[in-house]
Amino acid sequence: MDIKGAMVAIVTPFKDGRVDEYGLVRLIEFQIDNGIDAIVPCGTTGESATLSYKEHERVIELTIDAVKGRVPVIAGTGSNSTEEAISLTKAAKKAGADAVLLITPYYNRPTQEGLFFHFKEIAKEVDIPQILYNVPSRTGVNLLPETVARLSKIENIIGIKEASGSMRQVTEIIDMCGDDFVVLSGEDMNNFPIISVGGKGMISVVANVAPSDVANMWDAYEQNDYKKARELHYKTFPLSRDLFLETNPVPVKTALALMGMITGELRLPLAPMLETNKKKLEKTLKLYGLLK
Repeated sequence: MDIKGAMVAIVTPFKDGRVDEYGLVRLIEFQIDNGIDAIVPCGTTGESATLSYKEHERVIELTIDAVKGRVPVIAGTGSNSTEEAISLTKAAKKAGADAVLLITPYYNRPTQEGLFFHFKEIAKEVDIPQILYNVPSRTGVNLLPETVARLSKIENIIGIKEASGSMRQVTEIIDMCGDDFVVLSGEDMNNFPIISVGGKGMISVVANVAPSDVANMWDAYEQNDYKKARELHYKTFPLSRDLFLETNPVPVKTALALMGMITGELRLPLAPMLETNKKKLEKTLKLYGLLK
């Protein structure tokens, strides 16, 4: 399967402290029905940091089972421990994931050499397509273009989800790694700019609530209808802004709850939105047409 297009960084719904399996399947069907190109469970938006290993593996298994091969499943299996990342990646491969998404190690703050050997070791141990994930605002470390270029030469490291916020960095990665390397936007604000410089798609938070518009933006761009793609970029801009009023995934789970899709339950240390921010978000959702 090709890894490209509009992909959703799907939330993990909870109910009474447990993973809401029915709710997750419902969300997956909503995404596929609205043209999304891949499902990405157990990433930042999926609250992977507070899932137990058993829950983590179950969410991946359930996603693969629900998708039934209709679109790729890219499972989040990263960790700040190389051995833990290898273990989660092996479990995802066994479950039937099409690819995995690997966050840069957080808290440890490894050097570029440490980052290189971390990802090289996972690639050596598990033969599955692997996508690097760079989000310095979360991890405290920036995976530099030169290091990405070195890693791109490893056969099963096929791409990167780039959320550094730097268009220069994205451009340098694409320039250094070539057209076969899959560069994906990891920030909804930058989806259109990144595909405009050669990105192959986006892993989107906004797609949780507006999958058809995110998918249609990618499809329009693929069909060289840049005017329509740009219009959809500006249409989704208020969502890209207000779904990050507080730490992701607090606003997007709140939005889905307001839409009647899930309970909106979070796990500590994430807390419910401040009422002032919730009202801003609710207003934006109403103006967008997602709420009556």
